[in-house]
Amino acid sequence: MERNAAVTVEHLRMTYGTTVAVDDVSLTVAEGEVFGILGPNGAGKTTTVESIAGLRVPDSGTIRVHGLDPVREHDALTRVLGVQLQESRLQPKITVREALVLWSAFYDDPEPWPELAARLGLDTMLDSQFRNLSGGQQQRLSIALALVGRPRVAILDELTTGLDPRARREVWDLVRDVRDRGVTVLLVTHSMEEAQSLCDRIAIISEGRVRALDTPDGLIRAATSATVISFTPGAPVDLQALRELPGVADVRSTSGRVTVEGAEDSVLDVLAALSAQGVTPASLRVVDGSLDTAYLDLTSATAHLAEELA
Repeated sequence: MERNAAVTVEHLRMTYGTTVAVDDVSLTVAEGEVFGILGPNGAGKTTTVESIAGLRVPDSGTIRVHGLDPVREHDALTRVLGVQLQESRLQPKITVREALVLWSAFYDDPEPWPELAARLGLDTMLDSQFRNLSGGQQQRLSIALALVGRPRVAILDELTTGLDPRARREVWDLVRDVRDRGVTVLLVTHSMEEAQSLCDRIAIISEGRVRALDTPDGLIRAATSATVISFTPGAPVDLQALRELPGVADVRSTSGRVTVEGAEDSVLDVLAALSAQGVTPASLRVVDGSLDTAYLDLTSATAHLAEELA
């Protein structure tokens, strides 16, 4: 069943002087979806989500969050949107407890902040001042403040920066719980593992434009290295012959083991070529490519195109 749109962005454009930060970005995020936004530094990711949050006024384009214009209806927007930005600073002397109590007072039906604090590992530092928190602790507080108002949409920018692996997994579980309650999450991240683990769909933004938009699996399938084949050859193998096969993107040999990266349908061609060479592939493994590879494919292609047009 098709879900209603929680966020719509149409032809968004944002410039800083002569620099085009966002160039004709359009996307639709469904209710209850975890929607990832990936891209290199300076690609326009943060400018896009800050525009959605009403923190920047775009040069042109239309944005709606549950039907609200983020600029003209900003007061109403704060009732449905929670924001955790990459760089969020509070008054240095405010304590964790004071911040949670203050933010809770802004909402008619807030989350019980003690439970949220415990879930994010903040319960042992409630009387600590913001200036004395580590970067990871400040990050967890920022997440708590974004979620305490029971938002219908949450923007989480570099969600787990500065968190150790255990804390990162705990925050991922919290995001899944929030999603399961019907909250829409816009997740800006540099972590491919995080995006692949949490996101229903991902937009890859580069040079201010959406270069690809699909599920994690869809992005991987579209990459030139959608499948990775590795084996130990039972006899000398002609690597160049494998490189020349249709759909093969890369072939390399390391410590006696051969790895072939290519399109999904390249597996049978590789096995047939090995058979023709009289090579038996021992310890054969065939696995899906990674989101890292798909991301590099798409952003590298964009960079090469930009160089050609320059």
